[in-house]
Amino acid sequence: MTSINKLRAMISSGAGGRGADQGPAARQLLRIRVALTAFFAVDGFVFAGWVVRIPDVKERTGASPSALGLALLGVSVGAVVTMTLTGRLCQRYGNHRVTVWAGALLVASVALPAHAGSAVALGAVLLLFGAGFGAVNVAANSAAVDLVAALRRPVMPSFHAAFSLGGMLGAGLGGLLADRLGVARHLALLAALGLVVVVWAGRTLWRESAGGGQGAGSGAGSAVEERGSGAAGGGVRRGSVGWLVGVLGLIALCTTYGEGAMADWSALHLKETLGASAGVAAAGYSVFAMAMTVGRLTGSAVLARLGATRALVAGGALGAAGMLLGALAPTLWLALVGFALTGLGLANVFPITIGTAGQLAGPRGVAMASTIGYGGMLAGPVAIGFLADWFSLAAALVTVAVLSGVAAVTSWATREALRRGTA
Repeated sequence: MTSINKLRAMISSGAGGRGADQGPAARQLLRIRVALTAFFAVDGFVFAGWVVRIPDVKERTGASPSALGLALLGVSVGAVVTMTLTGRLCQRYGNHRVTVWAGALLVASVALPAHAGSAVALGAVLLLFGAGFGAVNVAANSAAVDLVAALRRPVMPSFHAAFSLGGMLGAGLGGLLADRLGVARHLALLAALGLVVVVWAGRTLWRESAGGGQGAGSGAGSAVEERGSGAAGGGVRRGSVGWLVGVLGLIALCTTYGEGAMADWSALHLKETLGASAGVAAAGYSVFAMAMTVGRLTGSAVLARLGATRALVAGGALGAAGMLLGALAPTLWLALVGFALTGLGLANVFPITIGTAGQLAGPRGVAMASTIGYGGMLAGPVAIGFLADWFSLAAALVTVAVLSGVAAVTSWATREALRRGTA
């Protein structure tokens, strides 16, 4: 029995009347939760710290918008390719240990883009950075799923809120340092700070790792499978909901496209379109990330009040309105308001779609919707780059609003099917 499963069993055994092992087991789960939260936070912190310096890296490489878009594609390609491999590594070595190694790769590779001398070299080092980013996301989320199953409490939104909070802090620090510290020193500082967190939090995860071939808490996968089978037993067959899971993946794609675009192009839009300084331009993604954090922290309350379908429709609609304002605003401050509205709108769409896909079809549904959804991250940066070359960056960012609107309309059009499928 793996470590988290043992702790879960210990807690369950004391559920009727507090057993002797319940307190220590609960404290051990709390330590794991804190460590995982730190990994989610450093993931967002390092990623945001990199994206706010993209304009400076662009200048160092002399890349055109389309060449930069292709180079930035390296992050998404590295992430998507690594995600499939990371699942196998987690199964063999355990979620906790893979999380630690992936975190170390992420923080070490963030320093490399500042030393790229061309768009081609930049794309190559971003493949490595993307590999670390993708591996952390899969391993840490897998460990978090195990922990949620052990705790039997819906704490998953708190991990995603930590990612967004880390992104806000990383972007904020980047804004403060953009006019004072060169990009190479800034990214080296990110790597150093990230390594401190990885070592500190990694000690807990490594110590709590089962050390066997299976991922820690692998029984959580069975729990999810049982939920999916239960849905099937309630009249929803997996074959019959395959198309609906695909639709959920499409909704996710429409919004991750926006997240990727905001990460890679928001600072450049404020700097080149509206004439903002490097420090103020960096605030664009910081505002977006802060709004995402607020949205995710309040996501459970929104879901309880509106339900999944209405929350998806409202989120897509708000994201569309916000991005129209952010892309077409004639002033810097209106653009920042638009970015904030976009963050609030898009905050919970991806978590809702992935969670609903799991409710409909178990782990297979989660995998399918996630794979489709991450296509938005893959396509967004390069599409914005080419559209900016052909038209303008402001016009290119309008596509974020269009796809957010598509997500809202699609959610509304499939509301009855979603209701029947999750009933």
